[in-house]
Order: sequence, then C-alpha cells, then structure tokens
Amino acid sequence: MLKVNEIFKSIQGESTFAGLPCTFVRLSCCNLRCSFCDTTYAYEEGAEMSLEEVIRIVENLGCNLVEITGGEPLLQNDTRTLADSLLGKKYQVLVETNGSLNIDLLPYGAIRIMDIKCPDSGMSDKMDWDNIHRLRPADEVKFVVSSRMDYNWAKGIIDRYKLTDTAVVLISPAFGSIEPKEIAEWLIEDNSKARLQLQIHKYIWPTVDNEVLPR
Repeated sequence: MLKVNEIFKSIQGESTFAGLPCTFVRLSCCNLRCSFCDTTYAYEEGAEMSLEEVIRIVENLGCNLVEITGGEPLLQNDTRTLADSLLGKKYQVLVETNGSLNIDLLPYGAIRIMDIKCPDSGMSDKMDWDNIHRLRPADEVKFVVSSRMDYNWAKGIIDRYKLTDTAVVLISPAFGSIEPKEIAEWLIEDNSKARLQLQIHKYIWPTVDNEVLPR
C-alpha cells in the first residue's frame, strides 16, 4: 500500500525534462521541513491506495513520462515496487528525493533527481552525503538557492565533489525569495557547468502562499 497525496498530469516544470507532459504521483509524508517548501499539504494529507490502483490511474492518464515525488517518496516501503512496476511497463520514471535517504533504494533505470539542501533551507544538516557517491550519469542534482550565501555554499559543494562530472546539476531559485536573474549572472560570471532551473509550472499557473493552485 502507498499513502498518496495526489496523482495528476501536467507539464513537467523542473529538471532537464522541463516542458514535457508528465504524470505526477505525489506521495504523502516528509521527514524534512524546508523553509521554502511549496507542498506542505503533502506532509500528512493523503489516501491509502494499492499499487494496482496507482498504476491503473497512471495508465488512464496516458503519459509515458512519470515522476514519483512527495513529500519524500523514499519514506514509503512500496516506492521501489511502484518504480519497478512502472519501469516494467516501459514508462520513463523520474523520482524526486530530498537527499536525506539512501537513493540506492530505488531500482536501476529510475532517474533520481536528488536535492542537496542549502543552508537557508534549514535542513542542510540532514543530508546523506554518501548519496553523492551513489549518483549515476543519468541522475540529476538540484540546489534550491535563497541567497548569495546559498549559491556560494552550493558552488563549494559542486567543486569539492566535482558534481558536474558525475550528474546534471541544477541551480533553482527559491520561488519568491531571489530573482532568477541574480543566479543567472553568478553562473555566467563563474562560467559554471551547472544549469539555471526555473519552475516553469509556477509561471504558467498562479500560486497562493507559494503553493500551486489546482489545475
């Protein structure tokens, strides 16, 4: 069984898959409380669903790209089984995870999109740093940046671990906290190999209190 907050089809707003139609399976519960979180409703809200129910809804939505997100998906034991089942049905599977739990719990073939929490999130001490050594070339790493201090910290982590040689690295502004052009200017100044990431769904659909309204 899985505790599911919502399942819906939309435009993928983040990662290198941004702009593509995508089915989202948002699982409930999270072990972190980031200062900029825009899905606080997924902390507790959700309904118990069987694996078969979840897959049936995904199939009915008819999109080949599926992202398992949260909350924090790795908190639920059946997340691996869900990802395995979707891969077995030839879906392209993305899993967004907050980086605090072992990403090798996920099956080979799933693309892990792993956050590394910056200091302004209030959660940077919760990271499982061994995850950096578990990354595969298809994986993506995301830093959500709220300030110049966050950016400099992220830059230090990227350089120390040579992250751009290991995976795609994304730098995302914390929506409403910092202007994207500031990060763009810093990336240009540094000739960075990291990519600026904008949450394009938030530019397409309006938000209230930083939470995306229902589509």
